[in-house]
Amino acid sequence: MKGARTSARSRRWHIWVGAARPRTLAAAVAPVVVGSALARHDGGFDAGPAGLCLTFALLVQIGTNFANDYYDFKRGADTAERVGPPRAVASGLVAPRVMAWAAAGVFAAAFGVGLGLLAHGGPWLIAVGAASIVSGVAYTGGPYPLGYHGLGDLFVFLFFGLVAVGATYFVQTGQLAMDVLPGAAAIGLLAANILVVNNYRDVETDEAAGKRTLVVIFGRRFTRIQYGLSLLAAFAAPFAYWAWGYRPWCLAPVALAPLAWSHWRRLHTARRPPELIALLGDTAKLLAAYAALFALGVLL
Repeated sequence: MKGARTSARSRRWHIWVGAARPRTLAAAVAPVVVGSALARHDGGFDAGPAGLCLTFALLVQIGTNFANDYYDFKRGADTAERVGPPRAVASGLVAPRVMAWAAAGVFAAAFGVGLGLLAHGGPWLIAVGAASIVSGVAYTGGPYPLGYHGLGDLFVFLFFGLVAVGATYFVQTGQLAMDVLPGAAAIGLLAANILVVNNYRDVETDEAAGKRTLVVIFGRRFTRIQYGLSLLAAFAAPFAYWAWGYRPWCLAPVALAPLAWSHWRRLHTARRPPELIALLGDTAKLLAAYAALFALGVLL
């Protein structure tokens, strides 16, 4: 009997871990790592607010994934024809009402964590935090879901790139600096590429459900170009820091360029969903590795 209860708890745990979509969490961690490294370079690293930023970012990402699970089911984007990993609500593993409450609870926790940053960045951070949470819901929910109108990539670029890196830097240094911009843009572009691969894989079912992602609107060729240009821009960013007088160590992320090239080639040649599922995970790993090498290079 005890073993059965333990097994049931284990299954529930795996269901919720899957719903949190661990492969996407690099998009939450990477901007905090990069923003904190830049703050340390400028003499302002503070572990307390950095930890709060990381917790807030992770909770917003998980809340967004839960909301996405719920709203895509309600809007008919997640069906039996979907080729990606099974979604909790669409698979009947979690009731829609339970997932909606879970998303609300995670977002509420994120807002609570964000309040802890007010002492470091001032009351205007309430607006930043609220906008991040509202956008997380509006990605697939609300009267004008961003992801259904070709704005998902822009949302990721802004909130997991410019906003997340900039806010992490600001709460530790008390200022904003122009040299944060290339690193923030690079992280935003690489994070958006995770979404690009996801939408590239789901283009048929998204189109049938009326979910007008960029690949649905402009086609696969456009998306391959978008993915490649994002990689080029991200790998150009370290050279901007070198030109600004950072030591050559700042070029450390460039060591990943051959791997990035292989990812672009794989997007071109992928024909089966499992290939794109693997590429999605590897695109997230590239983001994590880029952020780690960027931080190491800046610190050195």
